[in-house]
Amino acid sequence: MPKEIITTDDLRDFKLEMLEEFKKIFKSHASTKTKKYLKSNEVMELLQVSPGTLQTLRINGTLPYTKIGGIIYYEAEEIQKVMDKNKVNH
Repeated sequence: MPKEIITTDDLRDFKLEMLEEFKKIFKSHASTKTKKYLKSNEVMELLQVSPGTLQTLRINGTLPYTKIGGIIYYEAEEIQKVMDKNKVNH
C-alpha cells in the first residue's frame, strides 16, 4: 500500500476548505433561525410594547394573530409587513 506524505501546504488547504464548509453551515442555520410564529411575550419584547398595547393592536386589526388553545401566535412575516406598511419616511 503506497504511503502519502502530507505537507504543511496540504494542511493549510484542508483548513481553508473546512473553514469554508463551516461558514456555509453557519449561514444556513442563521437564515433558518428566525421563527415563523411568535408568542405574545416574544412580540412584546420584539416591538417593545406592553401587554395592553399588544391587545389593542389585535383588537383594532392592526396585527393579525391565531389563537390555539388559549395561546396567541403571530406570524413573523405579518409583523414585518405591518412594520413596513406603517413606516414613516421624512
